[in-house]
Amino acid sequence: MKPFIPQYVEAVCQEMKIVSEAAGERICVKTLFFGGGTPSLVSVSQYQKILETCRANFDLSATTEITIEANPGTVTREYLQGIREAGVNRISFGMQSAHPEDLHILDRQHQHEDVINAVACSKQAGFEHINLDLIFGIPGQSLERWNQTLDLALAENIDHFSLYSLIVEEGTPMHHWVARGLLQAPDDDLAADMYETAMDLLNQTGYLQYEISNWAKQNDVDNRCQHNLQYWRFLPYLGFGAGAHGFVDGIRSENVGGITEYIQKIKQNIPMAFPTGTACEPITILSKWDLMQEFMMVGFRLTDEGVSKLDFQAMFGLSMESAFNKQIEHLRKNELIEQHPQEESRLRLTRRGRLFGNQVFSQFVGNPPSETA
Repeated sequence: MKPFIPQYVEAVCQEMKIVSEAAGERICVKTLFFGGGTPSLVSVSQYQKILETCRANFDLSATTEITIEANPGTVTREYLQGIREAGVNRISFGMQSAHPEDLHILDRQHQHEDVINAVACSKQAGFEHINLDLIFGIPGQSLERWNQTLDLALAENIDHFSLYSLIVEEGTPMHHWVARGLLQAPDDDLAADMYETAMDLLNQTGYLQYEISNWAKQNDVDNRCQHNLQYWRFLPYLGFGAGAHGFVDGIRSENVGGITEYIQKIKQNIPMAFPTGTACEPITILSKWDLMQEFMMVGFRLTDEGVSKLDFQAMFGLSMESAFNKQIEHLRKNELIEQHPQEESRLRLTRRGRLFGNQVFSQFVGNPPSETA
């Protein structure tokens, strides 16, 4: 990867120019997110170039949220200072766990001391918005060990946490170890206990769970990740770079995943209709019914605000109940969703629904179109 970084940065900048020109108007950008792989391999000057290109081709404001993901052991104070001065104003570190054994199982190279140092250096560099990613349900991880990780993460006094249950993907070394009995399989019941423990502890310490995997510190600033909200509110987004995804005007796009193939495709500069770029794979055009289902599926991830009946009506021209009455009644009956206590035009997950979120989301996948749709 490293030898291709200069060419890759040039290609990303070129893709932004191509797509912005195809749009025919300057697009207002509220969030930027540098994620996937190890974004901190890119130098400060290269980030400056990307951000300058973005500002030249899109409308960014002083309040635009610009996030970078980083591994805790890969950043220095000078690097953090440099990217902060370049305009990055939010940083997310993959802490995962505070326990060496958990980190070893996850094949992470850092130690908890690296997390402490990374957060301290980020604050010194002027970052006010800092996130830590944590993973629970790791093979061999006890509830006590998870509590220790939560306590040490909270001790960092940051404004955001993202918590994810471990999924053992097929074809990975971990899947092979579990299959051979070399590693204990994740315990779903224990993972549920860990999730509930986290919900209670973070609520008690002043964090709002606004999305099924995300918590933001409650104070006089909106500490929610605006990029997350863009996804779950079913708003449009553009994707630049290898493997990047986009969603605009009911069209899903995905760029080729290989770095060298991506660079080559951008160099070809074949004219494409907005919102797709030169490196785009075949696009997916979603039907109105597909869009309606996805609106419900992603919206229910927002545990605080849920899905809006008014927004649904405005977007699709019919009521939510006329399209999904059967699904809504099923979920209400099983106490997985409820009417929002402050806004009767919204539905959201119950606490039980947060624990069994997949049962809710699956209600809005693969349904035959409603007669009213």
